Amino acid sequence: MEIITGILATAVLAGGVLALAALGEVLAERVGVVNLGVEGLMAMGALTGIATVSATASPTLGFLAALAAGFLFGCLFALATVLMRANQVLCGLALTLLGTGLAATLGRPYAGSPARAVFERVPIPYLSDLPVVGQALFSQNLLVYLIYGLLPVAIHWLMFKTRHGLNMRAVGENPAAADASGIPVTAIRFWYVALGAALAGGAGAYLTLAFVPSWSEGVVAGRGWIAVALVIFAGYRPLTAVGAALIFGIITALGFVGQARGWPVAPAILSMLPYLGTIAFIILPVVAWQRLKPFFAEPAALARPYHRDVR
Repeated sequence: MEIITGILATAVLAGGVLALAALGEVLAERVGVVNLGVEGLMAMGALTGIATVSATASPTLGFLAALAAGFLFGCLFALATVLMRANQVLCGLALTLLGTGLAATLGRPYAGSPARAVFERVPIPYLSDLPVVGQALFSQNLLVYLIYGLLPVAIHWLMFKTRHGLNMRAVGENPAAADASGIPVTAIRFWYVALGAALAGGAGAYLTLAFVPSWSEGVVAGRGWIAVALVIFAGYRPLTAVGAALIFGIITALGFVGQARGWPVAPAILSMLPYLGTIAFIILPVVAWQRLKPFFAEPAALARPYHRDVR
């Protein structure tokens, strides 16, 4: 039972990184913009969080600073892709290279140093005393409760239960028709791309202030790319994306536990589990495409730039 509790606790923590980044990508892709710069945004967020905590000893300020850093880089990406109609894939790759390279250079003074302060656990009374799941699910930090509870529900409600959410999805499906209906296509795309980038930056800060409380070059370790894959597997839906992130957290936790307990499996194989899972999650929609096509279908205008003068 202790092993199961440990796996669940680690899975929740590990999955939170992917869940927050995936929610940001859902916002961007639902309005028709592919952001492949999530890896770079997370790297900058991770560094910003650790640097801010080193200066202020406040993990809350570190997380907010990472959100702001992601938002600024997201505005830069939106300026290029939404306003200037540059190729989204190339701009995303450039953002990944810029973010990871800049973080590696600026982060050298912090390499190997533990975070000065981290998000502490906040047990929920009574629920944290439940057997097996109590310590794993209800004795986590506030960011975990936000990522798995309030945030995905709020985004789902906004996207599928409000008129504004209908406008968002219309922009991602048919921006010309949305524009003809009076919906501000450019503004919606710009601000939701920037907001999604802010969440990716926050995911980086979560990584260094809650999951791995230190900074090192390459700490993101491909999680940004996994988050992008999760969005595809989840059918561009926030609640499903969080559930898929939790599954990846379990896969990651199994690798940690296997190495710690000396399972008769090569450590390299255990370290590969999250990436093998990514490949499986990408193949699954292809295999089940005909039956699940309505669920996995991407927004019709995804990755297609739009300008009012081009109909």
